[in-house]
Amino acid sequence: MPNGAMGWNFDNSYSRLPKLFYASQGPVPVRAPQLTVLNESLAQSLGLHAEALRSVDGVAVLAGNQVPEGASPLAQAYAGHQFGHFTMLGDGRAVLLGEQVTAAGERVDIQLKGSGRTPYSRRGDGRAALGPMLREYIISEAMHALGIPTTRSLAVVTTGEPVFRETVLPGAVLTRVAASHIRVGTFQYAARFGTVDDLRALADYTLHRHFPDAATDADRYRLLLQGVIQRQAELIARWQLVGFIHGVMNTDNMAISGETIDYGPCAFMDAYDPATVFSSIDRQGRYAYGNQPPIAAWNLARFAETLLPLLHDTQEQALKLAQDAIAGFALLFEGHWLAGMRAKLGLFGEEPEDKSLVEGLLTLMQRHRADFTNTFRALTVDEEIPLLHSVEFVQWRQQWDARRSRQAEPRTASQQLMQQSNPAVIPRNHRVEEALEAAVEHGDLSVMKRLLDVLSTPYADAPNLAEFCTLPADPAQPYRTFCGT
Repeated sequence: MPNGAMGWNFDNSYSRLPKLFYASQGPVPVRAPQLTVLNESLAQSLGLHAEALRSVDGVAVLAGNQVPEGASPLAQAYAGHQFGHFTMLGDGRAVLLGEQVTAAGERVDIQLKGSGRTPYSRRGDGRAALGPMLREYIISEAMHALGIPTTRSLAVVTTGEPVFRETVLPGAVLTRVAASHIRVGTFQYAARFGTVDDLRALADYTLHRHFPDAATDADRYRLLLQGVIQRQAELIARWQLVGFIHGVMNTDNMAISGETIDYGPCAFMDAYDPATVFSSIDRQGRYAYGNQPPIAAWNLARFAETLLPLLHDTQEQALKLAQDAIAGFALLFEGHWLAGMRAKLGLFGEEPEDKSLVEGLLTLMQRHRADFTNTFRALTVDEEIPLLHSVEFVQWRQQWDARRSRQAEPRTASQQLMQQSNPAVIPRNHRVEEALEAAVEHGDLSVMKRLLDVLSTPYADAPNLAEFCTLPADPAQPYRTFCGT
């Protein structure tokens, strides 16, 4: 089937960077590809034709058995700090087909994840299992619906081949769509293994792709650093506002574009507790919910270190510029977080006591082990939950009511702001597991499709949402997530 029938319109600007940054690598064909799920609305927005993607030739492209015309497949090289330790990495099980350019001129990466071994696979098989790929599909699409910048999932295809982990699992390939796959770890790789010219080429490319207004500025590398810091401050604040825990905030999992990337051991918090950790490999709680903001600052400091040769001719002045920029992260983050919390509480304007009002509620939620999402939604729609009957909460509510009474906006406007800011549904961990078990163990996709349908409108109120808002039968039972590699 010709490219035009599917709608592919590839350009490959990343492949025009120095060869240091990638290895030309095609996907490894699989035995018997079958389409499991296709994101038709995303396909349409990219100028792709869903019917053609469902065809034999379309599925062959999504599985890596055919390379569409105009694509220039490659595996990207990068490094990163994993749990604080620097290591050489790279796309060990992913291939970038190229960049789809839409009719509106938008440029996005089209990547196949689980597409076979590459020069960066080390001892890995380059493959992925169906469960983790469906998990990324569910969570990334839920994040998109929540309004949080994220990579997206176009399709999942089963391979007809087994993947050997602790057990034998069905293999799959995920087609991931991203503003780009340039990471903090990409810059770390350039700084460690390349020349200053290589680093400059990457920085200039990143500026043109993600910060075009600054690309020709004489001070463009400082503006690049500030731009990435600003986007990450806003992104992490949005994570915190919905109780999202990434689980593996290594520097290679921080995208320069400001999108959430790599949904391995991620999960959403139920009972509010800053120490919440789900990842089975995060035994020290490095990436706990409450640690995400300072870890983001740590990662950004590593990014700033890579830019030192470009920031100024003298090391001392370059270091000062980097330190000044990083020092601003905490204030930027708090500004975004507090603005989001005001919205969740229906507050307009700013008052000095707002932060203590928010922190007072969070303290009560932690003390009473109140559900994060349901508590804010209960405040929005006046639902009955145990926390609201405590003496401490009644006292807090008096402060909240007094704060709202001082704003000029009517109570209806406050209520509308809260409804727009507090999701009724999130991808509850037990609901995600239920959907994955039905799909992987029984070949039943109906559970996942229903979950995706509900998650597509997270701020809506409907009678059929109740079962998706309830906690697991045994909320005291620890929930564990795994990388799925």
